[in-house]
Amino acid sequence: MPKPKVFVTRIIPDKGLDLVKDFCDADIWPGELPPSRADMLERGRGVEGVLCLLTDKIDGELLDAAGPQLKVISNQAVGYDNIVVPDATVRGIPVGNTPGILTDATADFAFALMMAAGRRIVEGERYVRAGLWKTWSPSLLLGADFSGATLGLVGFGRIGQAMAKRAQGFDLRVRYYDPGQPPIPELNASPAESLEMLLRESDFVSLHVPLTAQTRHMINAETLAQMKPSAVLINTARGPVVDQRALYAALKAHQLFAAALDVTDPEPLPADHPLLELDNCLIVPHIASASRITRDKMAQMAAENLIAGLKGERLPNCVNPEVYGGV
Repeated sequence: MPKPKVFVTRIIPDKGLDLVKDFCDADIWPGELPPSRADMLERGRGVEGVLCLLTDKIDGELLDAAGPQLKVISNQAVGYDNIVVPDATVRGIPVGNTPGILTDATADFAFALMMAAGRRIVEGERYVRAGLWKTWSPSLLLGADFSGATLGLVGFGRIGQAMAKRAQGFDLRVRYYDPGQPPIPELNASPAESLEMLLRESDFVSLHVPLTAQTRHMINAETLAQMKPSAVLINTARGPVVDQRALYAALKAHQLFAAALDVTDPEPLPADHPLLELDNCLIVPHIASASRITRDKMAQMAAENLIAGLKGERLPNCVNPEVYGGV
């Protein structure tokens, strides 16, 4: 019996890739950069499954180009804003993602970004490499204090809650804005009545929301103006949650102390982007989940979603379970 034909849009860690190769006739995109739209349409034609990354747009056009035999889309990411899920749902195609696995790695990294930006660690490292360090100075590269400060979490799901847990060890007061999310007493985090209240109170603001029509440019000129001039903004969610033009203006005018971004809009950020000119903006290349164990587990979970769909079984992690009807 022939193996099901699938398209894998990038080389993923062996923990997942070996599973895919063993069960499938896999066409694996070999390039470091994502396949182009034309390549996606061509390589996806006739396949029964697609394992994709957040860099790959999956919509009705691509699903139709693949053909009616397409059984499953597996996204190696928690977020799935790269996939037009309703287009898959109306065609009866389940879409898988990889939740939970990257919670700790992302929370660790968000906390690291918060400390690096708040204490100007990267700026200090550049200062030394540039040969500017002449002597100890009582006012050199003064940063933010953590003990007793307020951490504001925008979004209080798995990663937001993991941030709250880490904050306890630094004696941070934690507030969160996530309508409908009840307090979790053991995390010692209290809800804010509004986003504005959270922003006005917080010394550090960390973003942990999915990208939706409601969260796109949630952080903009108006909301940035509500933050303390001494505040630090951290984004490990999705780039478009922040209006980067407004962020640049706020940082340039020192209406905000610093920002640390793991995600940008677009990705990658062009080398001549104005944000890269600023010493008080730390930018890294979307690596919050980039630990070996985490990426291995994500690849394995993506492969398991793919294989379950090819077998006609329910995906272990499905973002559109309505495709299964009442099952």
